[in-house]
Amino acid sequence: MNELNNPEEFVPDSGTKGQIHGDVLQNIPVTLSIEVGRAVIKIRDLMRLTQGSVVELDRIAGEPLNLLVNNTVVAQGEVVLVNDRYGIRLTRVVPASERLDNL
Repeated sequence: MNELNNPEEFVPDSGTKGQIHGDVLQNIPVTLSIEVGRAVIKIRDLMRLTQGSVVELDRIAGEPLNLLVNNTVVAQGEVVLVNDRYGIRLTRVVPASERLDNL
């Protein structure tokens, strides 16, 4: 059983039962990933892949990339270079109502 480091973090903050304190919620880690595209291939074709092989994806060049949080698309954007590192510039944020429809 896990011990709470600070039990006060779990005290309802607005007098409503069952709510989690906002600081606790904001500190929960999530997985952020960028999807360039997808492909469906047969196992025999997968086994033939070698260094230098090219796998065709379901997107055309210049199409927006998907930004996913815990495997749910939350935004779209384009690749940028920032201080010799890749990043993504958001061009569209998916409305919460649309994200809920896709669950």
